[in-house]
Amino acid sequence: MSRLKIHSTTGGLASTNAYLIADVATKQAVFFDAPDHTMTPLIQVARTEGYDVIGLWLTHAHFDHFADHAVVTDAFPNAKVLLHPLDAAKMRSPTLQTRMFQLPFTIPGREADAPVNDGDVLRIGDTEVRAIHTPGHAPGHVMYWFPSDGVLVGGDLIICGAVGRTDFPESDEDQLIESIRKVYATCPDETQLLPGHCEETTLGQERRTNRYVRQVLRA
Repeated sequence: MSRLKIHSTTGGLASTNAYLIADVATKQAVFFDAPDHTMTPLIQVARTEGYDVIGLWLTHAHFDHFADHAVVTDAFPNAKVLLHPLDAAKMRSPTLQTRMFQLPFTIPGREADAPVNDGDVLRIGDTEVRAIHTPGHAPGHVMYWFPSDGVLVGGDLIICGAVGRTDFPESDEDQLIESIRKVYATCPDETQLLPGHCEETTLGQERRTNRYVRQVLRA
């Protein structure tokens, strides 16, 4: 029996995925990303299941991944927001993204409760989670790997049979390429990938069918 229970929902302007992952034995849980107008169903699940929600761990601070942060922390005041320092400025001052994407809503700015950096070992109850810094799509992009459970919360590194965009001001395609290589050198092919958009997949499936990933790994 798996030690994890994974709940997900999709929504917001960019059809972004959010996840609620719980350690079954301890009933501790963490939200991963908080897309706009999306979190209410997962909050209801957390309350119904009686989860002790200890965090909102962000993959990065593009608006569609953190816009509802206050919705989560208002519902669960003990939930600590984690974010890589290189994306902290975007969450601190969301107005630039509001103007860039002409968003029809306001995102409150805030500081992370704690930084998350490459190699950090985190815990949800009895479950170990390792942070993997994977810049390229965003400077502070982080993936969260559950090594004993074969699960990877992937954000926007590998999505929809493709990869994350690199045409934003802070994006870097060379970094994205190195991040893809890093993930495949770290995690086995059977790892379940929970991406920021589209359906879940595995690293092995992406190795076989994702043309960009195949090109990167062959080079």
